[in-house]
Amino acid sequence: MKNLKRQWKFIVVLITGAVGLISQFALHSKSLFSIGNLQFPVHAIIIDIIGILMAISLLLEIFHDWKTGRYGVDILAVIAVVSTILIGDVCAEWMILVMMTGGETLEDYATGQANKELRALLDKTPRIANKLVDGKITEVKVDDLQVGDTVLIKPGQQVPVDGQIVKGTSSFDQSSLTGESVPVTKNPGDELMSGSVNGDVAVEMKVTKAAKDSEYQSIVALVKSSQAQPAKFVKMADRYAIPFTVISLIIDGVAWAVSGDATRFAEVMVVASPCPLLIAAPVALVSGMSSMSAHHIIVKSGPTLEKLARAKTFAFDKTGTLTENQLIVDQVVTDDKSFDQKELQSLAASVEQQSSHVIASSLVKATDKDLIHPVTNLKETTAQGVEGDVDGKHVKVGKLSFVAPGHEKLNVTSTAVYVSVDGKFAGYITLKDKMRPESSKTIERLRRQGAEDIMMLTGDHKQVAEKVAKEAGITDVRSELLPSQKIQAIKDVPKHLRPVVMTGDGVNDAPSLTAADVGIAMGAKGATAASESADAVIMVNDISKVNDAVAISKHTMKVANIDVLTAIGVVIIIELIAFTGVIPAFWGAILQEVVDMITISLGLLAKTKPSDKQFGLEEK
Repeated sequence: MKNLKRQWKFIVVLITGAVGLISQFALHSKSLFSIGNLQFPVHAIIIDIIGILMAISLLLEIFHDWKTGRYGVDILAVIAVVSTILIGDVCAEWMILVMMTGGETLEDYATGQANKELRALLDKTPRIANKLVDGKITEVKVDDLQVGDTVLIKPGQQVPVDGQIVKGTSSFDQSSLTGESVPVTKNPGDELMSGSVNGDVAVEMKVTKAAKDSEYQSIVALVKSSQAQPAKFVKMADRYAIPFTVISLIIDGVAWAVSGDATRFAEVMVVASPCPLLIAAPVALVSGMSSMSAHHIIVKSGPTLEKLARAKTFAFDKTGTLTENQLIVDQVVTDDKSFDQKELQSLAASVEQQSSHVIASSLVKATDKDLIHPVTNLKETTAQGVEGDVDGKHVKVGKLSFVAPGHEKLNVTSTAVYVSVDGKFAGYITLKDKMRPESSKTIERLRRQGAEDIMMLTGDHKQVAEKVAKEAGITDVRSELLPSQKIQAIKDVPKHLRPVVMTGDGVNDAPSLTAADVGIAMGAKGATAASESADAVIMVNDISKVNDAVAISKHTMKVANIDVLTAIGVVIIIELIAFTGVIPAFWGAILQEVVDMITISLGLLAKTKPSDKQFGLEEK
C-alpha cells in the first residue's frame, strides 16, 4: 500500500505537469491574478497547489519522526519546494516535485529488483496436487491434502507437501531446499521434501505432513515473515541528517547573503534536496537481504545486517549445529576374548535393527549390511534395551544394568550401549556426534573475519563437549547448561565484545536465539521454534553459511556507507557550484535526478559477491 501511494503521488505530479504544459502552451492561459511582480496563471496555480499539498504531507511525516526522537533530512526538501513557490519558478518547483516523488518510485523499483529472489521463492509455492482416489487422479488444492492421502507426482512437477514414496523410483532436484547441486535418487520408503522437483519418472507418494507443516511452506512462511518486518533501516541516513542539514543551510544562507537575491537561495536549496541520501541506504540493505536469500539465508530485517557486520562474539550450540545430530560408532570394546570387535558390533546391530531409538538406528546405519543378521524372539524393554536371538546366541543390548545387572560400573564418559551374549557381559560400543565437516573451517574463517570470542554453549556432558570443541577449534566451552543458563551466558558478554551472534537448531535454543543480538537458526529441517525465534535462518544444512552471512553483511554495510557518503559529497559539490549562480533552479532539479540514479546504481552493488577478504578466505 505504501509503495502504491508513492506511485500515485508520482503519477499525480506528472499529470499536473502535463496539464500545466497544455494550459500554458496550447491554451495560452492568462494570469488569473498577480501579487507584486509575481503572475499566477492557471498552470502555476495548479502546480503550486500540488506543491503545497506535497510539502504539508512531508511536514506531517517530519513531525511524526520528531515525536519519536528521529531527525531526518526531509526538511530540506520542504524548504526547496517552498522557496521555488515564493520566487515563482514554476518549472523548478515542478522538477523538485518530480524529483521527490520520482526518487521514491525509483527506490521502490530498485528495492523490487533487489528483492526478486524472495518473490521468486513465493511464486514457486506448490498450489495444486494430483490426489489419487480409487486409482483416479483428482486435482485438489495443496492446502486440502490430509496426512495419509496418496498423491501422484508427475515428471517435472514439484512435490506439493512432505511425504513418503510408496511406488516408483525417480531422481529429485532438492537444490532450492538443501543446496545440493546433484539430483538425489529416491526409492519406495524414502522421504520427500515439498518443493523438490521430480525428474523423469512419475511416483506415488503418501502424505506425511499437512501443507502448513511441510518443508517448502515453512520456508515460504519465513520469507513472508522477513518481508513483513518493518523497514527500520530506511532511515539509516538520519545519522548524517543533522550535519548535512546544517552544512546545506549555511551554504544556502551565505549564498543569499552574498548575492542579496532570494532566487540564489532557491537555486542552492533545490540541489540540496536529500532524496539521494534517503535512497542510498534502503536500496543497499535490501540488495544485501536479497543476496542473503540467493545464498540460502533468510534475513528477517535490515538491522540484522548492521549487527552481523559489527559482530564480535559468536556462540554455537553443539548438537545439530557444530555436529550433524547423527551418532557414529567411536569405539568397540570387547570384554570376552571369544568375540572380536567386528562380531560384537554385528550381534549388537542385528538385535537393534528394528528399534526406532536414535542410538539403535545410528548403530545399524554404521554397520555393514552384510554383518546384520536376522533376529528372532525379539523383545524390547522400555528405557532399558532390547534382546533377541541371533545365529543361535541370545543377545542383549542396552544399559549396563539391563544386560549385566551384577557387573561393576564402568568409567565410560561417551554415549554407549552395552552388550551381553548368552548371559555373559561381552563389551560395549561407544558413539559420538558426527562433526560437520565444515565446522572447524567455519570457526577459523570467523576469526579471520574479525570474531574476537567464539564459544560453545551446550547442555551435554563436559567430556563430550570438550571433545567436540577441540575438534572444532573452540577454546571457550560452557557445558551442562540449562536453557536459562545459556541465556545468562549470552547476557554476561561484556559490552566491548558485542554484538553477540548465537547459532542453534533446536527448540531448546529458541530462548538463546532471542536473547542474542542476532539469532541464527539452522532451519534446513523446517520451521522449528528456533527458526521462529531467530533473526536469520540458514535454509541448507551447512554451518559455513554463518561465514557467508557475516561476509555479505560486511559487504552490504560497506556499500551502504560508501553510497550515503558519496551522495552527501556529490550534493555538497553541486551546492557549492550552485552557490556561484551558474545552475538555474530547473537544471539543479534535473541534476538531482541524475544523482538519484547514481545512488541507486551504487546501492545495487550490494548484490555483488563480497571480496575474498570479507569472506574470510585470505591467507594469513
